[in-house]
Amino acid sequence: MKIGTWFAIYFIIWWTLLFVSLPFGVRRDAGPAEDVPGADPGAPVRPAFARILIINTVLSTVVLAVFAWLIENYWV
Repeated sequence: MKIGTWFAIYFIIWWTLLFVSLPFGVRRDAGPAEDVPGADPGAPVRPAFARILIINTVLSTVVLAVFAWLIENYWV
Protein backbone atom coordinates (compact mmCIF):
# COMPACT_ATOMS: atom_id res chain seq x y z
CA MET A 1 0.00 0.00 0.00
CA LYS A 2 1.07 3.56 -0.55
CA ILE A 3 2.10 5.89 2.29
CA GLY A 4 -1.02 8.04 1.91
CA THR A 5 -3.20 4.98 2.51
CA TRP A 6 -1.28 4.17 5.70
CA PHE A 7 -1.70 7.75 6.93
CA ALA A 8 -5.46 7.54 6.25
CA ILE A 9 -5.74 4.22 8.09
CA TYR A 10 -3.71 5.63 11.01
CA PHE A 11 -5.93 8.71 11.19
CA ILE A 12 -9.09 6.60 11.27
CA ILE A 13 -7.64 4.36 14.00
CA TRP A 14 -6.41 7.39 15.97
CA TRP A 15 -9.76 9.18 15.78
CA THR A 16 -11.71 6.05 16.76
CA LEU A 17 -9.44 5.26 19.71
CA LEU A 18 -9.63 8.87 20.88
CA PHE A 19 -13.19 8.26 22.03
CA VAL A 20 -12.04 5.10 23.81
CA SER A 21 -9.17 6.81 25.65
CA LEU A 22 -10.95 10.07 26.60
CA PRO A 23 -12.37 8.78 29.91
CA PHE A 24 -9.02 7.33 31.12
CA GLY A 25 -8.05 8.96 34.42
CA VAL A 26 -10.76 11.61 34.37
CA ARG A 27 -12.15 12.52 37.80
CA ARG A 28 -15.47 14.29 38.29
CA ASP A 29 -16.09 17.24 40.58
CA ALA A 30 -15.96 15.97 44.19
CA GLY A 31 -19.04 17.68 45.50
CA PRO A 32 -20.71 20.86 46.69
CA ALA A 33 -17.50 22.25 48.25
CA GLU A 34 -16.02 22.70 44.76
CA ASP A 35 -19.16 23.99 43.03
CA VAL A 36 -18.59 26.83 40.59
CA PRO A 37 -21.72 28.73 39.57
CA GLY A 38 -22.67 27.89 36.00
CA ALA A 39 -20.33 24.90 35.71
CA ASP A 40 -21.54 21.41 34.87
CA PRO A 41 -21.28 19.15 37.96
CA GLY A 42 -20.07 16.30 35.75
CA ALA A 43 -17.19 18.30 34.28
CA PRO A 44 -13.72 16.88 34.98
CA VAL A 45 -11.55 18.60 37.59
CA ARG A 46 -8.29 18.31 35.60
CA PRO A 47 -8.83 16.59 32.24
CA ALA A 48 -5.10 16.16 31.35
CA PHE A 49 -5.67 16.18 27.60
CA ALA A 50 -1.96 15.99 26.77
CA ARG A 51 -1.63 12.68 28.63
CA ILE A 52 -4.76 11.33 26.94
CA LEU A 53 -3.44 12.31 23.50
CA ILE A 54 -0.10 10.59 24.19
CA ILE A 55 -1.86 7.41 25.35
CA ASN A 56 -4.08 7.56 22.28
CA THR A 57 -1.12 7.98 19.93
CA VAL A 58 0.71 5.01 21.47
CA LEU A 59 -2.39 2.80 21.31
CA SER A 60 -3.03 3.81 17.70
CA THR A 61 0.55 3.05 16.71
CA VAL A 62 0.33 -0.42 18.26
CA VAL A 63 -2.99 -1.14 16.54
CA LEU A 64 -1.60 0.06 13.20
CA ALA A 65 1.52 -2.10 13.64
CA VAL A 66 -0.62 -5.19 14.32
CA PHE A 67 -2.83 -4.34 11.33
CA ALA A 68 0.22 -3.89 9.08
CA TRP A 69 1.65 -7.21 10.29
CA LEU A 70 -1.65 -8.93 9.49
CA ILE A 71 -1.66 -7.39 6.01
CA GLU A 72 1.98 -8.36 5.34
CA ASN A 73 1.41 -11.97 6.37
CA TYR A 74 -1.79 -12.27 4.29
CA TRP A 75 -4.09 -12.83 7.27
CA VAL A 76 -6.34 -10.01 6.09
